[in-house]
Amino acid sequence: MTFFDFIDDGFIGHYLIGGADTVTFMILYVGGFIVSMIAGYLLGSINSAIIISKVKYGTDIRSSGSGNAGMTNVLRTYGKGSAGLTLLGDAGKTVAAYLVGTAILGIPGAYFSCFMCVVGHIFPVFYKFHGGKGIVCAGMMILLLNPFAFLIIFAVFLIVFFGFKYVSLASIMAAMIYPLAHRATMGIGFMLGRFWMPSMTFAVMLAVLVLWRHYPNMKRLFNRTESKIDIKKVFGKKSGGEKK
Repeated sequence: MTFFDFIDDGFIGHYLIGGADTVTFMILYVGGFIVSMIAGYLLGSINSAIIISKVKYGTDIRSSGSGNAGMTNVLRTYGKGSAGLTLLGDAGKTVAAYLVGTAILGIPGAYFSCFMCVVGHIFPVFYKFHGGKGIVCAGMMILLLNPFAFLIIFAVFLIVFFGFKYVSLASIMAAMIYPLAHRATMGIGFMLGRFWMPSMTFAVMLAVLVLWRHYPNMKRLFNRTESKIDIKKVFGKKSGGEKK
């Protein structure tokens, strides 16, 4: 089995391609998807923002600021150092989910595992199903599975963020454009042999999930009560709000 065979099919997929009876095929194939989903969800449920706030500051980030267990709230509450650690943690668990899903069933398994990682981040079983909004996890999922689409939506995110200074608005616009960006770049992926046809369904589901999670932000944006990010404070030489 070559490296590209492993990426495309995983261990189980490669075994099934080699030949298996119907019962064995169904058990391994369906079982592979179930394991990928469970593993992704459990990895997603490991919330970096909550862990860092409790270990480093003795508090729960969900009791501060917006009450959201995500990087933006950590940035506003504790500063960019802790926000950076949160970013690494959220991105890292998505990479782990990608590796698990890929090892089991290749690209299809990675889609299931990474999507459930985002779901786990939003509804973590370890923290009473009250987590973050899944932006970092969703972004890393897209980067890993369709880097061409990621470049497009990341550019949109940066333009909106630096133009209006709202992380939420930038996230909403990126989510809205993602299915279109994915569809536009699928041809490149197919030429490289790295895409799975049902991936478009996941692109739509991921966008809907992120947009639904940002509904309260949409209302605040409409009412002009949404908080902006102080870009000079965040990207300045001093961390400003960083708590010790």
